[in-house]
Order: sequence, then structure tokens, then C-alpha cells
Amino acid sequence: MTHSSDSQIATTPSVLPGEWLGILGGGQLGRMTAIAARTLGIHVRVMDPDPRCPASFVADEVVVGAWTDAEAAIRLATGVGAVTLEIEQIGVPALNSVARLAPLRPGVEPVRIIQDKALQKTWLAEHGFPVGAFRVARSAEELVEAVHSLGGRVFAKVARGGYDGRGQARLGLDNPASETEVRDAWEGLGAAAVVAEAALDLALEISVMAARSPSGEVRSYPAARNHHERQILAWSVLPADIDPALEAKAQSVACKIAESLDLEGLVCVEMFVTRDGQLLVNELAPRPHNSYHQSERACATSQFEQLVRAACNLPLGETAMERPAAIANLLGDLWLDSPTGSPDFVRALRVPSVRLHLYEKHEPRPGRKMGHLSATGATGGEALERVLLAFQQLQS
Repeated sequence: MTHSSDSQIATTPSVLPGEWLGILGGGQLGRMTAIAARTLGIHVRVMDPDPRCPASFVADEVVVGAWTDAEAAIRLATGVGAVTLEIEQIGVPALNSVARLAPLRPGVEPVRIIQDKALQKTWLAEHGFPVGAFRVARSAEELVEAVHSLGGRVFAKVARGGYDGRGQARLGLDNPASETEVRDAWEGLGAAAVVAEAALDLALEISVMAARSPSGEVRSYPAARNHHERQILAWSVLPADIDPALEAKAQSVACKIAESLDLEGLVCVEMFVTRDGQLLVNELAPRPHNSYHQSERACATSQFEQLVRAACNLPLGETAMERPAAIANLLGDLWLDSPTGSPDFVRALRVPSVRLHLYEKHEPRPGRKMGHLSATGATGGEALERVLLAFQQLQS
């Protein structure tokens, strides 16, 4: 889906081959974005707390600094044509420091809103986007009241910093939660602001990636269908194979969110589809997203190249799906549980169309994303079957 805007004229300078792009964050998303930028002939400087971060092996330069380090952010932004990010948990003062020196895409305000789940959820509701019932709790007493008012079955999520199942508490899903259990959960979540969300009767989970350029052009990708295990994405497949009307609505919601945020870059919109047919926004990510790694094989333009194009004020690429594709995440558990200390990559790569993508992380840990497998197929089902077969071979 494509939207365009005539309200802005594309007079902003582009970052061209031979020039520099800065990336806040050097994890796997920064690494794959850097590879896409290098393919376009654009030099890359990344900022990360770890000098040997995954992106360090493909970037031209690494600036070492914590996410709150404004001085490191200034070093990153000095002399580059634009700056983007692969992680939203960058301190606002550091973001402001960058924005004074170079175009920051997606922008300070979109990141400020999205990085705080309480702000994000409230913003979505206030702007008329469909969300499930929720309450923001800033004390143990407020969380007790939120659980009661939301029907007693609640997911409580820390407003800042939680991801991949971290920073969450499940309350009353199996048995009614006592006040003591709710208060214990509050303490366990750090006694800080949380978003309490009513548990939903879900049919499936999908996501839609949208890109918006500095000139206001918006393009969305087909919806991906996602499957989580232990609150971590296990696999994702394109296409989602959902009703065409639901597909159109999901893409429309994602495009409108990108426009309403006045964002320049990417936004991934995670959504729930309930058993009674509701489409509800779960969370936003202003960056590449795990559920669109298969765009590298399925779509005319990968999410990583699209981010580079948007950040560098280059024409956005086509988002049409050229072939079905799926991915399966490789967590550190595969290494830790292997008798040899390493998964059996040779067996996995014998499966037709399967590719291996490793992030060059040095220490496998439980739940840590170390890489992914991808596969294509004549249908989404075939692509998923192949990638899951390859995943099984890793453990043989």
C-alpha cells in the first residue's frame, strides 16, 4: 500500500553513495541495516556500548557509548548526512544532541512516545487507533485497581525497557490473582510505571511494517503472521494469509500511525486479531523488526534497505511480495543445549531454499537471539514448513 503527500517538497538533501549514515545501536538490526547501506555504497558509523557489537564487523566506524551518553551521540552524528536507529531505548537528551547535528530519522518525538509503553498506549487511544482495554498504573494500589477493573485477567508490562517477554507479569490468567500477588508483581516489575492490559481471546498475531520518507511518501508491507513462544517470536511468515479486508485494514492502520507520528523511517505495528474479528494494535517499534527479517527474501525491497532509503532521503523501494518466505529465530538455548556446543548447521542447510543468518554474537545465553533461518516456498505454508524442518535439523 502506498500513500503520498504533496504537503512537503523533496528539497531535503539526500545521503548519496560515498557519504555517511549514522546508526544508534549496533545489534543485529544495526548490523543488517549497515549491510544494506554498504550495498548502496554508503559509509556507516554506529554507536553501541559494546565495541565488538554485531554491527562492528560490517560498519566503517564504531563509537562506543551507553544509550544515555550524549557526548558519544554527538561523535556519532558529527559529519554524517543522517542518523537512524535500531533500538528505541536511547535517552532523549542523546537524541536531541543528534538532532541538532544531523537529520534524525525517525525523529525525537516519535521515539520519545514509543519508548514509553504508557505514553505509547495512551497516544494510540487518544488518536483513535484500536487498542484493547488497558490502564496505566503508577503505584501498587493503582495496579490492584487496574486488575479489578480489567476483569481480573491481565498482562502487566513495564512502561520502559521490557522486551521479548522481559518486564512482564501474568496476573489471574489461570486462577484469580490475590491482592498480595498483584502487589508482589508490582515489586517484581521494579515498582515503576506499568501498563496493565486485559487478556484477549486471540485468533492470531500479525504485524505490518510501514515506511515514511521525509517528503511524506508512505509505503506498507504485506502483513506478516507471527508465532511467539515464551513471549519471544519463534517464527514469522509472509504472507499472513488473512482475509483481504482485514489485510487492507491492517495496512491502513500502520500507514496512518506513521503519518500521525510524523515519523521518517520505519514503524512496525504489532497487532492482535481476536476470535470475534477485532483488529487491535499491540505495540509499535520505530525501527526494523524481527517479524520482517523474511522481507529480505520475500519482498522487492528488504526492511533494511527501506530504512536506509528513508533515512537517507532516497526514493522508497517497492514493498510488493515477490515470493512467500518465513523465518525461525535461533536463540542461545540451541547452543547451550547442544552436546557439541553448536547447532548442526550442515543438516539445516540441506533443506531446500534455507539460508542461515548469524549475528556474530560471542556469548549464547538463554533467550538471546543469535541468528535466524529463512526459507522461501511456493506458498507461505511451504516456506514455513521448510524453515521449521531446518530448525528441527539443527537439534538433531
